[in-house]
Amino acid sequence: MKLSKRLAALAGYVPQGVVVADIGTDHGYLPIYLIEEGISPTVIAGDVKEGPLGSARKAVAEAGMEDKIHLRLGDGLAVLRPGEAEVIIIAGMGGGTIREILEQGRQVLTEVKRLILQPMVAAGQLRLWLIDHGWNIVDETLIEEDGRIYEVIAAEAGRLETQWDPVEVELGPRLLAKRHPLLETHVARLIESEEQVLKGLAKSDSDEARAKAREISWRLEKIKKVMAWR
Repeated sequence: MKLSKRLAALAGYVPQGVVVADIGTDHGYLPIYLIEEGISPTVIAGDVKEGPLGSARKAVAEAGMEDKIHLRLGDGLAVLRPGEAEVIIIAGMGGGTIREILEQGRQVLTEVKRLILQPMVAAGQLRLWLIDHGWNIVDETLIEEDGRIYEVIAAEAGRLETQWDPVEVELGPRLLAKRHPLLETHVARLIESEEQVLKGLAKSDSDEARAKAREISWRLEKIKKVMAWR
């Protein structure tokens, strides 16, 4: 099984020999790869929609892995019982959606060793949730594929060894620490997007729009200072 660069990055954060739950498995490529490469002995693959799960079921059957990959239909972490999986992967969703899945499944998380997350948007909000709920961001990376940059976050239960500035949390504290080669490009796109939002807000005279514009302007100033210092 040859994975995309994005899925390969997720697989790279899976420790050897652990049971994995892939939430939102889609076609089931990642679970098949983890079994095929001997990284995981068992994978639980869940999806909220029967369509993708049916595609995964076909792929798993063709790979002859029905005894090692357990397919489950259900919403988020509701497909798991506490203690069933040591590592949980949630990828390809918005940061807000991932945060909701984690919040609703907190009972399941009590015995999880590692979270591997790939938010499509709102990664900063997801990092804040992790920190606020006792998860330490142990590593992060950026992957460029098909003209888009993806953020991947690995987090483990435990106390933070340092306090991070909110802007550092938004940009990715581990990305900043390692001076990831894609970080400047990633942040430049983030700044461009925020500046477009500012242009839209400038067309409104409402107090709410002005307050939002001040917030974004302050955040952009901080981001630019952090990047200049780095």
